[in-house]
Amino acid sequence: MNHRFYNKNKKEQNNILIVLAICSLIIIFFSVIISIYSGIYLIGILTFAITLSIIAPFFDMPSLKKSGRMIYYSPLFIAEKPKNGLIKIHGGTLFDYHFVIDKKMNGKQRTDFIIQQYLDGLLHLIEKHENNKKMKIRGTSYIVNKRTAEKIGFEIVDTDVLQKIILIFNYFNILISNSIAKNKLSFPKLNKTKTFDADVSQLLKRKEYIEKLNKSLIGSIANNVYKK
Repeated sequence: MNHRFYNKNKKEQNNILIVLAICSLIIIFFSVIISIYSGIYLIGILTFAITLSIIAPFFDMPSLKKSGRMIYYSPLFIAEKPKNGLIKIHGGTLFDYHFVIDKKMNGKQRTDFIIQQYLDGLLHLIEKHENNKKMKIRGTSYIVNKRTAEKIGFEIVDTDVLQKIILIFNYFNILISNSIAKNKLSFPKLNKTKTFDADVSQLLKRKEYIEKLNKSLIGSIANNVYKK
């Protein structure tokens, strides 16, 4: 897997996390000092919440991957362990965006690359579970549009309240991720976030189309980025 964090040895990974933790504690410490001296305690509370939201995936994802609770099917496509006939899929987190996306890419190339990674991961997921055609696949995304989702075999369903609350809580995390994806400051429109649903059998019917679209994006990315 071409993921710069996981390609490092354990010592290098730990050093990255230690530096991140120290920097975060320094930010929180100074925000608390400012809060006390200004009497505006909301500054400290908000800084703590925002900092925690931003750094959480840098610690959570390696731990969840190691425990097997999260499975990478591509560097930017992750799935939870199957539970009660359902697999919840996720796009890459801020942690993954930071270590996977090539800084040379412009906004469109980055978006194409993210979608390509989704498709590549989805193909690996389909192949792993193709013998369990009734397995339900569900995911939520603010990058994949309705037309693309339906073309690859998904149906649009209502996003549940809990998921919306989680998105709101992680707004600043998503803001940074979205800005990395677009290669510019880009405020996410959470009201346009969609939840997609499909059985493995539905996705198998569209497998050939998914493979074709995946290859097309790989070729386009290679021509536009790596041959320059």
